Amino acid sequence: MSYKSLWQGRIDSEDGDAGRRWHQVVEFQDTPYKAAGGLCLVGYPNDSGVEANKGRIGAAQGPDALRQAMANLPWILAGKLFDIGNCTIHCELAETQQDYASRVSEALRANKVLGLGGGHDIAWASYQGLNKATDGIGNIGIINFDAHLDLRKPAPSASSGTPFRQIAEFSQRNNKPFHYACLGASLAANTPALLDYARTTGTRMLPDTQFSVEGAIECLTPMLENVEHLYVTVCMDAFPASVAPGVSAPSALGISPQDTVQIIQWLGNQCRARGLKWVLSDIAELSPGFDIQGATARLAGRIGFELANAMHG
Repeated sequence: MSYKSLWQGRIDSEDGDAGRRWHQVVEFQDTPYKAAGGLCLVGYPNDSGVEANKGRIGAAQGPDALRQAMANLPWILAGKLFDIGNCTIHCELAETQQDYASRVSEALRANKVLGLGGGHDIAWASYQGLNKATDGIGNIGIINFDAHLDLRKPAPSASSGTPFRQIAEFSQRNNKPFHYACLGASLAANTPALLDYARTTGTRMLPDTQFSVEGAIECLTPMLENVEHLYVTVCMDAFPASVAPGVSAPSALGISPQDTVQIIQWLGNQCRARGLKWVLSDIAELSPGFDIQGATARLAGRIGFELANAMHG
């Protein structure tokens, strides 16, 4: 099935433009060069990184499930909506990430981008795309809603558990500051080795047991004072398995979706007030084969809706 055929939904023709939904405004472009002046969706239908991290495979179907979940959302943004399809999947994870990063960097020249994962190895690819699009100028703040720190050593190979360590090591090699915050990290899902590395790199962490809007504001405000660009990534395994069963690694406890939405909205307001450039977000680890009645996909779609609105303001 072509990804284009997934964009279907209700039509309220009696309401005119005020009744439009995402499926009615989306435009398809075969290349990022042709997309300009809006929100650009880029798919990353890959779960080889999840498999390498010994997770439940199935996130490769995540982008299409996200498209279906977002198709019926009301369109309330100024500008256009583009879907430029999926990146090319290669035998080597690094090549797939490079292809995605290239698409993101080109799309960012004239758009804001929402990435549709795929495993959380999308984060290393997203960061590379943003770093290239900004020509390496300005500090990038990374905010990750996740039960896992994803700071594993990329040995013997990179995986969905290594992206932020890859970013940390890249930053060190290039004398760049590493601004990373993980909101919702589970102490029951991260080893002492990962926690030690987090402390060593100055990672900001808000545990799932302390997750709240107020806690996030306290955690993130100092970082926002030291960055020019913002990249936000949401791993669907951050949420309770009872709410989001269709993920690569279900969470026993998880964080509140309502608080997550409020934090995303707060971030949008902060970026406008501080003049920060928030042009890139993505959603990872949606695994439709394990979903129950589409609950996880619907939540992921709502998260996509909030990210898009917060980035545009």
